[in-house]
Formats: sequence, structure tokens, C-alpha cells
Amino acid sequence: MPLAPRSKATPSFHDADPKTAILARARALGFSAAGIAPADMGGAAADGLMGFLAKGFHGDMDWLAARAKERATPQGLWPAAKSAVVLAMNYGPPSDPRALLAEKDRGAVSVYARNRDYHDEAKKRLRQLARWMAETFDCQVKLFVDTAPVMEKPLAQAGGLGWQGKHTNLVSREFGSWLFLGEIFTDLDLAPDAAETDHCGTCRDCLDACPTAAFPAPHQLDARRCISYLTIENKGHIPAEFRAPIGNRIYGCDDCLAACPWNKYAVRTADYAFLPRVELTAPKLADLAGLDDEGFRQVFSGSPIKRIGRDRFVRNVLIAIGNSTDASLIPVAETLAADASPLVRAMAAWALKRLLPADRFARLAAAHADEADEAVRAEWAA
Repeated sequence: MPLAPRSKATPSFHDADPKTAILARARALGFSAAGIAPADMGGAAADGLMGFLAKGFHGDMDWLAARAKERATPQGLWPAAKSAVVLAMNYGPPSDPRALLAEKDRGAVSVYARNRDYHDEAKKRLRQLARWMAETFDCQVKLFVDTAPVMEKPLAQAGGLGWQGKHTNLVSREFGSWLFLGEIFTDLDLAPDAAETDHCGTCRDCLDACPTAAFPAPHQLDARRCISYLTIENKGHIPAEFRAPIGNRIYGCDDCLAACPWNKYAVRTADYAFLPRVELTAPKLADLAGLDDEGFRQVFSGSPIKRIGRDRFVRNVLIAIGNSTDASLIPVAETLAADASPLVRAMAAWALKRLLPADRFARLAAAHADEADEAVRAEWAA
């Protein structure tokens, strides 16, 4: 039996040119925005990266320097690449996340980490699109989502999705600062979209919003001062000068993103994968501080928070407890002063010094005078 002709009302992706078909398919798979960037981006992005590294702004993130030449341009990573399909997913929050900073007995988790790890959801959609591209157009593809040496934000700007704001993150006229990014490199020669231009003007709201002065200049970030770096990437003791400014931020920081005026055009995500888990919207510090390793793994199974481990997470929670001025949290900190982890014990001592009267802290410090770890002893002596 011959096949019936396809209705003109439902055209196939195959009827369109490759670029139009790919972008339409991306939308159908749930991507909020898609564009095409050239694989040869020129030298501006590479120069910015090298300047960032030369100043040491990457801190302990040695992986940034280790593959810098590959990271500088798509063709440095994959010489056969001719085009990059740049993709974005909206994770816009229902309200300004900074409102939680006033609730001192609660922990503030960065919006992006309030549900499952976005990398997993992004990879699933990227694989679907990449597989379809390879089968439909007989092309080679490689996909990336924040875990490979790819300059995601310059690529997204080159593909017309937005521009790098003064806070160095991508800003979209449609979605504000709330976009997850992913890329598919291909050997298809696709016509690039027009690059987005900078629309920040004279505004510096994002720079002024930073609690730790992590921006030495517009479009420059010193990660060593950034709360996201300090609470996530930093494996050791957080420098004392940053602990009070951290407030109750226990995983990441959204202040510079939330301050951007372009967020007035942003829309709350309708994507179920990025809706916040109730228990991570405003978690109690006392509950989080009580997690042992097994409990931590259970609570944060599938979450990006899991990768920093229980000890670093409780370190962050104790800093928030120390900033809370809440005397009801003193017993929590006292219990953790005997924790197996020196990282936890040190921040418990710091928190107790902030919460206890001086004479009571002095008595407790005397009881910990024989503390084995030098860094912990220093906190009791401070």
C-alpha cells in the first residue's frame, strides 16, 4: 500500500535546511533557546582566559589551566569542528532568591542546585539531539555540558543567545541570568547566527551586589573571593575574611545574577526537572548540621551538592550558624566541635566564638587546648 502524502500542516524536519531543522528539533526537545556559533571564535575569548589565569583568579581550579589551549576555541578541542550548536535551558526561580538571606536560621542554596544535577538532564537532551543530527545529516558530533574544556559563555554569545554581563555570566533579554548552557560541536558547516551585543550599558548592579567584592573590574571575576568558589570548589578552610560576608549561603551564591535588571523580563521555569525541591527551598540549619555521611548521601542523592561531600557541606552550614546570632544553635555547634573531621571542628569553634559570651567561649576553648589539628587549635585560640 503506498504511503499517504504527508499533511502540509505537519512538515518534517527533513524538509528544512540543516540549520533550521536542528534549531527546530532543539526546541522540540525542550531547550529554551538555540543558536549556531562558528567553531573558529577568534582570539578575544582566548585572550580573556589567559588573562584570567595569569592573574591567578582561578584559585585552586587547576583544571582550567591544564587544558587552556583546548578550551580557548572549539577547534582547539576538536580540529574537525566547523560549527557549534549552542543550547540553553531556562531555570528561572519563582522569586528573588535573595529574600532567604534574611532568614538566618535557614540555609540558602543556589537556585541551580535546588533540584537534581542539571548536567544529567542537559546531557540527556543533548544526546537525543546529537544522535538525531548524526542520523539525519550523516555528520560527526561531540556534546558538552560544563564538564569539558569549552568556553560556554563566549560561544553562547557568538550564537546569539545572550551576552556576557559584567558579572561574567550570560545575560539574555528573554530569560535574564537564569540559563543552563550546553553545546554540540559538529563537522556540519552551518551558517552562524548573529552574535549578541552587550546591553549592560553603565549599569553595575551585579558588581555592587557581590558580598565579597569578587569583581576587581567589570567583566573580571576573582574566583578566590567568590562565594560560589569558596563554598563549592574550595576544599579547605574558608579564609576568615570571607566567613561573615557569606551569611547563610551554604552552597553557592545568586546575588550577582539576581541583581541584574534584565531579570524583569525573565520567566519562571516551567521545566519540571528544574523546579526546586521543597526541602531545599529554605532548609533549617540545625537539620543540615546533623547530617552524618550516610544521611548526607541520602538527602543529596542525584544533587550537585553531593559532590562536595558531607564535611565541606557541614563546614558551610557551620559558617551560616556562626552568622545566625541564634543562641538555640549553640548545642548543634558544640556537638560538631567533637566531629571526626578537622574541617568541621574548626568551623564549629569559629561558630561558637560568634555565638557564645566571651567567658563561656574561653572555658570551652581551654577544654580543647589539646586539639590535635593545628588549624582547629588556631580557631579555638583566635
